[in-house]
Amino acid sequence: MRGTRRTRLCLAGVMAASALIATPAARAAERTDGHLADLVNPFIGTQNEGNTFPGAAVPFGMVQFSPDTGHSTGYDYTHDRIRGFSLVHLSGVGCRIGGDLPVLPTTGDVTRTDYAQYAAAFSHEDETASPGYYRVGLSSGIRAELTATERTGVQRYTFPATGKANVLLNAAQSLHKSAGSAVEILDDRTVRTEITGHGFCRDTGPYTVYTVTRFSRPFTAYGTWDGGTVAPGARSGRGGAYVRFDTTHDRTVEATTALSYVDARGAAVNLRAEGGRSFDAVRRRAREQWERRLRGVRVRGGTPTLRRTFYSSLYRSYLAPNVGSDADGRYFGWDRRVHRARGFTYYQNWSLWDTYRTQAQLLALLAPREARDMARSVVAVDEDGGWLPKWGYGPVETNVMSGDPVTPFLTTAYHMGLLRGFEERAYRALRKNADGVPPAAYPGIGREANAEYIAQGFAPYIKGRPLAKMGDSDYHHGASVTLEYALADAMLAQMARELGHADDAARYAARSRNYRNIFDPSTGFFRARDAAGAFTGSPDPARGTGFHEGTAWQYQWLVPQDLPGMIDLIGGTRAANDRLDAFFAYDRLLADPERTAREVWVHGDPYAYYNAATYNPMNEPDLVAPYTYLTTGQPWKTTDVVHAALTLFTDSPTGMTGNDDLGTMSAWNVLSSIGLFPVQPGYDTWGLTTPVFDRVDLVLDRRYWPAGRLTVTAPGTSAGDRYVQEVRTDGTVHRRTYLTTGALRSLRSLAFTVGPRPSEWGTSPEAAPPVLR
Repeated sequence: MRGTRRTRLCLAGVMAASALIATPAARAAERTDGHLADLVNPFIGTQNEGNTFPGAAVPFGMVQFSPDTGHSTGYDYTHDRIRGFSLVHLSGVGCRIGGDLPVLPTTGDVTRTDYAQYAAAFSHEDETASPGYYRVGLSSGIRAELTATERTGVQRYTFPATGKANVLLNAAQSLHKSAGSAVEILDDRTVRTEITGHGFCRDTGPYTVYTVTRFSRPFTAYGTWDGGTVAPGARSGRGGAYVRFDTTHDRTVEATTALSYVDARGAAVNLRAEGGRSFDAVRRRAREQWERRLRGVRVRGGTPTLRRTFYSSLYRSYLAPNVGSDADGRYFGWDRRVHRARGFTYYQNWSLWDTYRTQAQLLALLAPREARDMARSVVAVDEDGGWLPKWGYGPVETNVMSGDPVTPFLTTAYHMGLLRGFEERAYRALRKNADGVPPAAYPGIGREANAEYIAQGFAPYIKGRPLAKMGDSDYHHGASVTLEYALADAMLAQMARELGHADDAARYAARSRNYRNIFDPSTGFFRARDAAGAFTGSPDPARGTGFHEGTAWQYQWLVPQDLPGMIDLIGGTRAANDRLDAFFAYDRLLADPERTAREVWVHGDPYAYYNAATYNPMNEPDLVAPYTYLTTGQPWKTTDVVHAALTLFTDSPTGMTGNDDLGTMSAWNVLSSIGLFPVQPGYDTWGLTTPVFDRVDLVLDRRYWPAGRLTVTAPGTSAGDRYVQEVRTDGTVHRRTYLTTGALRSLRSLAFTVGPRPSEWGTSPEAAPPVLR
């Protein structure tokens, strides 16, 4: 009887989800023969704290040239004034950072130096953006256009006819907290700046960026300012500079700004290497770079909206990490010294607590050459500075977030074949990180609660414990930190075993079961424990005591290394399925998927992480949760939940589910839409669920993926036919709910047969993802 009721509800629910997947007629009308860059909408996520940016960048570029409107992270679609176009932005972060050197064209006399006061009004009706390009008309009558290379931002301003066409270069104001700035006019075409700042959730840092800007023609006048005092004709200052042009006859001014985190010479090197080309030439090349990158994934089927949100998510997945080394290979290391990357590109900006769950795997699949260099860069952070990063911005540790995210990030790279040739170097760094705590003189906290975790089997929750260093503290989130450490230990155990470190593997595997030590039988949920070992805080699992950005309801599923063990703790498979159904509001979901996603799952504003007992699709701890049904024998429910969550991604400024966090949420969208998801982040297990497209062709790098191409098909996938009936791999029936990376390497076709009702596919215990022992 229960199964009959579920089927009726499923049919009602899939009909309500018709916006997600196109009808066959609509699919036939939609083709992918045009430019895929045209499907990308950079404005998605610029409203309601998605915190994305619409400006110009190339894949993984050092420069993200974008307008700042007054929002803490850059651009807010609801604003109507632009303070400047600045060089550095991170896609979807939750705290202020970057915004270095906002540049704004103006006309008339220069009398104000606060960019909040001289900001220019604009309208979205005269604004456009596409990959590698941004344009806006300002109320002053000036048209501003932006494009970029890896290390430079290129701007073109079209002024009214005037003898006082100015470009303001504001070195003293940015999104971060300024710690000092200097500006110098070198000659009649060139301006140089040095900007030091710190910030990102706490006053971490500092870091310094160096810029040099070369204009297309000589200035007719110039000046600088300190504070509110403007000094016409001055060549140096601490606040900013203005340069003036006569646009009576030639109304266009172009300029190229090069950036370096090393020194002024580095900025000049980058300008020589990547400057000297016209705006139009740079714009064409940036678009070509994006088109090549996007063409690595070709989809067929789906509604126009679905395809636009998919390719926009794919685009955002390639915005970070960012090139950190100059054109000559030099980079500024975490030991505050200059190093040179030999044989690889050095990358920086590590939102690891977020990206280890989705984006790391997507890049390893679609951009393995860059992903390898990213992994090498993380190892270099340890070798240069003495410890692995936690949340790194530029050349500094911010200590934002908690747990041990760097371990599953690097073990993912290992299992994807990206550490070949330096596996042991990476392993030594990981072992040091897993078994110790950084010295007091080092700015990072690493596994801050490691001593207690190793001795007692859990990280204690110590409310109000003073911060030992800037950033977050693992002691403030002892419950979730225990789960994160245990997950990392499980992944490191697998790497240790494969490298022949048997004793280490056994030790880490044993520690991976420490999640059991914070299970409270009296509540049936994980719960924080204090330094003496007593359970502490509210017994209500929806209160969030000791959990970072979530509650016990969200974190109970963050045991990907041993879901059967966690399920036994809460009473077995039937109890787990009942709890999952409650967590996802499953009955309501089947009746109205989209409304449930928006009104039940989304708990309020994007930062409402606590006091909830349901799924939060906006936040990282919940990203793998829908795939838990693959272990409980009900894989069709994974499809129901995932496809409902995908309706939260829309083609509008509000079309992001919370902060994008350097591509994390975007990568979730891409992977879940394809039907492949890393259900054990840090290992090589890819969960399977129904794709939302009839066909997806992935072009893969043969150096890492010998087959060179993977085609995922689900003919007829639709709102009415969305449940897996059968899966075939290269024509062979595949009964498990997952694939390994090893299997994917040689695979050329992954074929889903779908239908209107759940089937027996994937329901046997043997079909579930493995336990990592």
